[in-house]
Amino acid sequence: MSSDIMQHELVERARQTNVLTKRDITKAWFIYWLGAEVSNSYERLQSLIFCASMTPIIKKLYPQKEEQVEALKRHLNFFNSEQTFGAVIQGVAIAMEEQKTHGEPISDSSITGIKTGLMGPLAGIGDSVVWAAIMPLLIAIFIPFAANGSAMGGIMPVVLYTAITLAISYGLAHKGYTLGRESIIGLLQGGKIKELIYGANVLGLIMMGALSASYVKITSPLKISALEGSEVVVQQILDSIAPGLLPLAAVFSIYFYLVKKGPRYTTILLSVVVLSVVCSLLGIL
Repeated sequence: MSSDIMQHELVERARQTNVLTKRDITKAWFIYWLGAEVSNSYERLQSLIFCASMTPIIKKLYPQKEEQVEALKRHLNFFNSEQTFGAVIQGVAIAMEEQKTHGEPISDSSITGIKTGLMGPLAGIGDSVVWAAIMPLLIAIFIPFAANGSAMGGIMPVVLYTAITLAISYGLAHKGYTLGRESIIGLLQGGKIKELIYGANVLGLIMMGALSASYVKITSPLKISALEGSEVVVQQILDSIAPGLLPLAAVFSIYFYLVKKGPRYTTILLSVVVLSVVCSLLGIL
């Protein structure tokens, strides 16, 4: 009996001394960031890398092998979110694991539940901000460099994208750990996140509009014979109605197809190529 009491005291002492540091959070975050988009399994998607990133935290928080096994098992449940903003969930999960070891009434299901509840909304925010705003903006800025044959046009978007997402993800992981689950839920339910998503979408649409106007070039060489041997140039008529009318029609045609049929990019690409060849042979475009 005395040995059991002694073992219990040793475990409790280990839990009290195993306090997580900023370096521990950073290490776990970096493991997740590196593998979030490359370690997916067909069954559980990002759960493998999430569990791997939590391993150093679990080993430090739980001194007993059995507890480590149980903790790792709950982080092998299905998980899928956007790489950058998904770091918030990791910070929250780390905070909950630490609170659990300090005796707070946090169940295994509550940790799994908070991950499941946050992964969808944060994935939507991440896709809206990172992929619909930041990436198009960086590409738009450096397309002129690439068009002029500069290597900066291909290198800098990747470098800047990596630096920006690293900084955002790092900050969100530590903020998620600091704020904890209640503050994160309150932040998601507030109006600031909606304003951020709306602003990012508007910025992304502006940049895509600028790209379409600058780099989609469609003109018609078609000429129609009129009376007394004169010719009517179709392109001049179109320009008098609205400059860039054909590029605008092409962009909106593709947009409406995406809205109606979904992101069938191969079909769109092949259709554009075939239509361009046919119209060129007929002398229409």
